[in-house]
Amino acid sequence: MRDQTLCVLRQPVPHDGYASLAVPTHRASTIVFADAQSYAERGKRGPDGYTYGLHGTPTTRALEAALTGLHRGVRTALVPSGQAATAVVFQTVLMPGDTVLVPDTAYPPTKGLCANFLEPRGIRYRIYDPLAGAGIAEQMDPSVKLVWTESPGSTTMDIQDIPAIVRVAHEHGALVGCDNTWATPLHFKPLDHGVDFAMEALTKYVGGHSDLLMGSITVRDLPLHRRLKDTMRMLGYGVSPDEVALALRGLETMGVRLAHASRVALDLAERIADHVPPELVLHPALPSFPGHDLWKRDFAGSSGVFSLVIPQAAEATLPDLLTATKAFSIGASWGGTHSLLAPMNVAKDRHLGPAPHGGTILRISIGVEDPADLWADLEPIVEAVAAAAVRRSDAA
Repeated sequence: MRDQTLCVLRQPVPHDGYASLAVPTHRASTIVFADAQSYAERGKRGPDGYTYGLHGTPTTRALEAALTGLHRGVRTALVPSGQAATAVVFQTVLMPGDTVLVPDTAYPPTKGLCANFLEPRGIRYRIYDPLAGAGIAEQMDPSVKLVWTESPGSTTMDIQDIPAIVRVAHEHGALVGCDNTWATPLHFKPLDHGVDFAMEALTKYVGGHSDLLMGSITVRDLPLHRRLKDTMRMLGYGVSPDEVALALRGLETMGVRLAHASRVALDLAERIADHVPPELVLHPALPSFPGHDLWKRDFAGSSGVFSLVIPQAAEATLPDLLTATKAFSIGASWGGTHSLLAPMNVAKDRHLGPAPHGGTILRISIGVEDPADLWADLEPIVEAVAAAAVRRSDAA
């Protein structure tokens, strides 16, 4: 063969004696076939086979298998973000005329997906009280095909009675999905509680370093996986093997990072609760938290994310206090090595009356910094909240 052809063709390289702890990063758009017949019959390979790079390489299969094992499921699908994972589930299950039930404390873009994308296409949605438990039966009718859950709820950390919701939904022939990003499969396994779709934003704890976007959907029913993959093929969803390699690396340390973050977060939450009224500290592992008993029943642990309610009298000083922090950064997302603060106003995202805590809620995400440095940043904020709470008590 001539030189130009030799530049393109790869010579066989022996792999005997080679073993690595790292998963190889297999990049591919084209998948080649041994012969013409294999190519003609590529459709028979099914969702687990290799037919085109968009639909998976051995690198993506490695992450899928790891997540499937952690969730005790049968298959996992990878998509470009957590929001994409939610969207794929909804678009797989729901048809025009169907209804999805979404908790009022769900991640706001989930409700945006329903209002701005699904509803104009004839798919209805209803918002339900996240604390309804078995009472969700009042919302069920033949049009309900999917009940979405998120526990703890976004920012306010409300704990849902997932087993009770699953029982009611399944009795009415509806499937159940759960956004499990906060707990990860290390601290909560939705499929063990009867949930059909365990969704996670791998952007958070699995990635772990604030440098990738990815989502996952794990199921315990093989036909559901095939339906998900069909939807993904039609929509052209796929993930980059390079980002999957980062997620695989992050997954190896997720256990130790999550253990550290959850321990420090709880210590800080308890310390804050010693200075301010305990009802202002929203952390499910605190005995004072309204959903603590459900959390203790269903979860193996907590995460590094909790919230602090900011009284109205302290809101004016909060921007300067946040800007003055040194160990914390201000930003969205969470689950990485860097601790984050994000002031949230959940009232505008609630549909079932005013949010119970009113105005600003400070979401706190703990990374891997020294706890003493984190407390030094939080202490002025806590002092401002404590002073505002005293003024509010005196006024009452």
